[in-house]
Amino acid sequence: YKEGRYLLYYSASTFGSQRSLIGLASNKTLDPADPDYRWQDEGKVIESRPGMDFNAIDPALITDAEGGFWMTFGSFWGGIMLVQLNPETGKPLSEPYDIIPLARRPSVPQNPIEAPYLIYREGFYYLFVSFDFCCRGAESTYKIMVGRSEEITGPYVDAEGVAMLKGGGTLVVQGDERWKGPGHNSVLNDDGVYYLVHHAYDAENRGRPTLQIRPISWTEDGWPKAQEPLADVQWMSQNAASNGSR
Repeated sequence: YKEGRYLLYYSASTFGSQRSLIGLASNKTLDPADPDYRWQDEGKVIESRPGMDFNAIDPALITDAEGGFWMTFGSFWGGIMLVQLNPETGKPLSEPYDIIPLARRPSVPQNPIEAPYLIYREGFYYLFVSFDFCCRGAESTYKIMVGRSEEITGPYVDAEGVAMLKGGGTLVVQGDERWKGPGHNSVLNDDGVYYLVHHAYDAENRGRPTLQIRPISWTEDGWPKAQEPLADVQWMSQNAASNGSR
């Protein structure tokens, strides 16, 4: 919610393509009964084409500690990027785009990193990303990693001090015998209590994608630790899948 409008960012692409676009829709209200309720397509925010160093999908928004408005995004290719936005328009503050690289995996073929999400907590910006491959059902290899920085523009490092621009990342959640490829997370701060929200593929239910919500605890030196999924949320997701619901 910025400057009197709700901003909804979306991606348009084809699977595995770099011809991608992040767009914006806005609305004055979220109440469908309000006469002002209408989603207005504001058009392009940022786009990518073959040959560029980034792929314009997976947007996530954050307001920094000084009130600046930013969007992190990216998938494979050049990795995870950051661009500052104008809060009045919801679009890049400068033209041409001032793109800041945050994370990549230069030593791994295809640079499999995507789905960034940034939060600010107690003096640090935490950058959550997904490593490896989604969308393969029970064969998916996604896992959630994290690094942090005192500045929103980086550099981000993991708990061992390895820069995320050099492939660093501290493990938050990985797959197990049943739940494969957990990834593409967001983080909810509920009045100081944090939750990790993500999907995983259920190897005991034909690899169906399933919602999981995990409480986050924090180590003494300020690193996130994901706990076991909330059982009631996971149960509801399983029931929805088994009933054929979406």
